[in-house]
Formats: sequence, structure tokens, C-alpha cells
Amino acid sequence: MKNLKSILFSLCFCASVATYAQSDSAFQFIKTIKGDFSYFSVDNLDNIYLFSNNNQLKKIKANGDSVAVFNDVKRYGNPSSIDVTNPLKTLLYYKNYSTVVMLDRFLSVRNTINFRNKNIFAVKTITLSYDNNIWLFDDQDFKLKKINEEGGVLMETTDWRMLFDTVPSPIQIIDADNFVYLYDPEKGFYIFDYYGSFKNRLNFLNWTNVEINGNILYGFSNNILYSYQLKSLIIKEYKLPEFFGKFSSIKAMNGEVYLLNEKGIDIYKIK
Repeated sequence: MKNLKSILFSLCFCASVATYAQSDSAFQFIKTIKGDFSYFSVDNLDNIYLFSNNNQLKKIKANGDSVAVFNDVKRYGNPSSIDVTNPLKTLLYYKNYSTVVMLDRFLSVRNTINFRNKNIFAVKTITLSYDNNIWLFDDQDFKLKKINEEGGVLMETTDWRMLFDTVPSPIQIIDADNFVYLYDPEKGFYIFDYYGSFKNRLNFLNWTNVEINGNILYGFSNNILYSYQLKSLIIKEYKLPEFFGKFSSIKAMNGEVYLLNEKGIDIYKIK
């Protein structure tokens, strides 16, 4: 087993990558979406999902036109995450209730799954899979699992205690570029194929607000935006400029940076 662990970790990302630093001029202001919001997310079609402080979830287009509103956000308390991987299917996850609510493109309830009813008792993070099922990490079984809309397990990995000397505790899962990326800020990215086989590791630590979009991996750390090209292995660093001001949340998506602040969402293009 030790040999297996050594082989697996020999696959860890250790190649040197080109690094490019950018100046403040790398960010061009586009617009502000005004409003009183507590959280937001953005999909790959530039639709913006806004949690208002009056407990509504609003979906708007990039031009600001309203698409839909969901008024029952707090049915299971405060959602711990929203997954908008597929603009046609939104996942709201309520960790304290082990419940995921699936919404259609107009934010109407499509289905609800309680993981405890499916004998899955410890789930911190979920995401939509490429085939519209759900990836989750079971922190009790130490396995990455894919389940269907009925909660049935379609696939699961080997127990991670059999794979790694120190078991990661992923806080985020991303399905992208034919792989599944699980991120533990203290250990980096663990990459699996769609059959559950461990493929590689990226040693990017202490990142927040991680996203993958168009073969680019985005993350923030110490007031820097990192942009990593998954194919060319080029990483770029963008120091966040002072004119961004104070913000409570930040996200990079579709070549743009979105900032949540007191007046709403500021959007900047990354040059």
C-alpha cells in the first residue's frame, strides 16, 4: 500500500510554470449592478445569481434584465452554497439539513434530496456533474461519490484513507475539462477522472473563491488574483488594485472580476 501511495503522490504537480505579474491597468471597469445583496454567483453565460437581504434569490442577465426570482430561499435555513455550473439547473445546498434543492432555469423547484435519508451523513460540498447528476464528498466514508436525482449512488472512489497518507478535507468540488477537481486549501487540488481514478495534484494552497472557466483556474490569496492555464501550465498573478475599495466577496469568471460591496456588484474586465 505504501508503494501505491508513493506512486500516486509522484503524480503531484511539481512542474515549473511561467508566472506573469500584472499591474492595476489589467482591470477595466464595466458597470455596477446596484442593490442590497448578501451573496452572489455567476454562471458561464454571464447570468448573475443574487441573494438579496430580504431572502430572495434573483437571476439576472448580464444586461441586468430579470430572468427569475426564487422566494423560498430559507426553507431549510441559510443555504451554505449555490452551484450554477449548468445555467439550466441550479443547486442550493443546505449543509445543516443535509439537503439539496434543485431549481430549473426559471428557479422553480425541480427536486429535493435529503442525504441523510440516503444514508449519507457528512457532506460539506457538492457540485453538478457533466451529465447532470451530483458529485459530493462523503466525509464519513472518505469517498468522492456521484449520485442521481433520486439520491442513488452511481459511482464512488476508493476510500481516500487507502490512497493518501494524510486524508484531504475538500471544501469545494468542480467538474471541468473532463476531470473532477476537489480543493482543500491546506493541501491543494486533487484531480480525478470521471471513473473515480486519482490523476494528479496541484499544490496551490490557501486560495479562496476558486472557479474553473474556459480551461482557466481562478483563485484568490493575499490580495492577489491567480489565473492558471490548465493546458499551457502558465500562471498569471494580478494584484488587486486599491480602487477596488472594500468588498465582502469576490469572484473571477468569464474573464471578469465581480466584487460585492455596500452599493451592489462592481464588474471589471480582466485585460
